[in-house]
Amino acid sequence: MEPHFFKPSLISPKSPVLTAHIGLFPTRTSCSPPQSLFNSTAKSGYVPLRLGFHKGKPFIGLLRCGVIVGSNGNDGNSGSRGAGGGGDDSGAHDGSLFSWYLKSLQKHPIFTKSLTSALLNLVGDLICQLLINQVSTIDVNRLAVITFLGFALVGPALHYWYYSLSKIVKISGTNGTFLRLLLDQFLFSPTFIAVFMSSLVTLEGKPSLVIPKLKQEWVSAVIANWQLWIPFQFLNFQFVPQPFQVLAANIVAIAWNVILSFMAHKEIILK
Repeated sequence: MEPHFFKPSLISPKSPVLTAHIGLFPTRTSCSPPQSLFNSTAKSGYVPLRLGFHKGKPFIGLLRCGVIVGSNGNDGNSGSRGAGGGGDDSGAHDGSLFSWYLKSLQKHPIFTKSLTSALLNLVGDLICQLLINQVSTIDVNRLAVITFLGFALVGPALHYWYYSLSKIVKISGTNGTFLRLLLDQFLFSPTFIAVFMSSLVTLEGKPSLVIPKLKQEWVSAVIANWQLWIPFQFLNFQFVPQPFQVLAANIVAIAWNVILSFMAHKEIILK
């Protein structure tokens, strides 16, 4: 069977493989080159890297000889990229960290996204403390609180919000993307930032400072959020399948978590 390479006629909800072509990935090709738009790239040892759905399930991987293989280009006849050896399983089960993440995302989406958000919150606050605040000793309590919020608040909230957004906005194309972006940035984000800051200050044992903190930092945080997230979220909603939108957002969230941690922990000036 010839692979479903990226052609406009094949990109439809009824297609057995609904994907977006996001680049070329080097691999060893043992089959005959397919007669397709990417015939020349297949001959040179490169095949398209895919991000999309296969039989209703999300995947990121390669499509070789009509078979979806692992995210690092492996199949049952080759070892890890750049190394010899063989395996008796498909590339989707190659044991790599990324493959494990994708399987975990499919089986336990909320837990996986929550764990990812917790880790990225932790990394963001560590960067903020060490490089921006330049502390001599890590504030472990602060680190624990912001990590907990990543797991208990950020991950689940983003999961349900993105899922709901995909159900609320049925319009496809650029118009649908703009509508999702407007709802995300002007409805969800300002509310979520307020909830996050309030929760952070409360869990750090300073509930009386919630209102002063919001008065001092909320507007600045929302504006910073718009400057970073509006351009990114347009690309996210336009090109990334819904199951992967939280993953994509979490990558950019490292930078955002540094900014948010800095603003959330700025000294409150009481008037």
